[in-house]
Amino acid sequence: MSINWFPGHMHKARKEIAEVMPQVDIIIEMLDARIPFSSENPLVPQLRGNTPCIKVLNKADLADPALTAVWVAHFEQQTGVRAIPISQQHPEQIKALLKLCNDMLPERNLEIRPARAMIMGIPNVGKSTLINTLAGRTIAKTGNEAGVTKAQQRIKLENNVILTDTPGFLWPKLSPPTCGYRLAVTGAIKDTVFEYADIAMFAADYLLQVYPQEVMQRFDLTEQPENDLALLDAIGVRRGCMRKGGIVDLEKAGTILITELRAGNLGPITLETPDMVSQEQIDAKAEEAAKSKDKAEREAERKRRAQRKYR
Repeated sequence: MSINWFPGHMHKARKEIAEVMPQVDIIIEMLDARIPFSSENPLVPQLRGNTPCIKVLNKADLADPALTAVWVAHFEQQTGVRAIPISQQHPEQIKALLKLCNDMLPERNLEIRPARAMIMGIPNVGKSTLINTLAGRTIAKTGNEAGVTKAQQRIKLENNVILTDTPGFLWPKLSPPTCGYRLAVTGAIKDTVFEYADIAMFAADYLLQVYPQEVMQRFDLTEQPENDLALLDAIGVRRGCMRKGGIVDLEKAGTILITELRAGNLGPITLETPDMVSQEQIDAKAEEAAKSKDKAEREAERKRRAQRKYR
C-alpha cells in the first residue's frame, strides 16, 4: 500500500512560497526528530537555493537522543545548514533560534534592516506552537492534527526578525514508500487517508527489530512476539480489543499502538537512521528503474503486435 496526501491547499502553499522566496534571508525548516528524513520536504532545496537554512529537529524529547545527534551531524555536513534539536517543553531552546538566525547573517546590520525569516515544515510538525513561543503570545492556530495552518502570515519577533509562517505541505509523491508510512505513524498525514491496522503493522515490525524491550515493558509482555501480527495480537489481548469468537480487533489494537507511540509512552524512539534511508532510496530507485524497463518492454511488445496485425 502507498500512502500519499497532497490536497489543493498544499499545492497553493508551494506556489506562494516560491513567489516570496527571493525576499527571504534565512529559512527555518522544522523537522520531526523521530523521522528527520521522512519529514524533510525534498521540494525545499529547490525552493531555497543558496538561502541559509536552520533545520530544527522538533519533538526531540520523543526521539532517541543518540540518533538525534547522528542526524544533527548528518545535516550539518550540508552547505549553509545548521541543525538543532528542540523540545516544546523547553522554551529556552526555542528562543535560541533567534540568536542563531542573527549568527547566520553576520554581514547583515539588523538594526538597519530586520532579518526576514521563513518557517517551513510538514503538517503537524509543531510550527505554530514554536511561533507562539517565539512571539510570547498566541498568534498561530495550533492543533494536534495535520493541516491546521492554511495561509501565510508575517510576525514581528525580537532580535529584529520578521518571520513568515507558511502552511505545512507535503509533496505529490512520497518516496520511498516507507516515508509515507512514517509520516502516517507520527501524525503528519490525516488519519482518513490510511487504516491504523496497516501503519501499525509497519510500526510493529520496526519496533520489534529496534526497540523490543520498550514495547514489551509498555504492554507488559513476558515474551517477545515473533512478528508484527503477533505483537498486535498481544496488545489486543492485553488491552481487551477483542471481537466475537475471541478474535483480536486489529484496527483497535493498531490504534492503541500508534496512539501510545505518538505520545511517547514507549519511551524516546526514532524511526529511521541516515544509513537506513540511504539504502531505502537506493532500493526505491532500483525498483522504479525496473518498473520503467518493464513498462517500456510491454509497450514495445504492444507495438510489435500492432505492426504484425496490420501487415
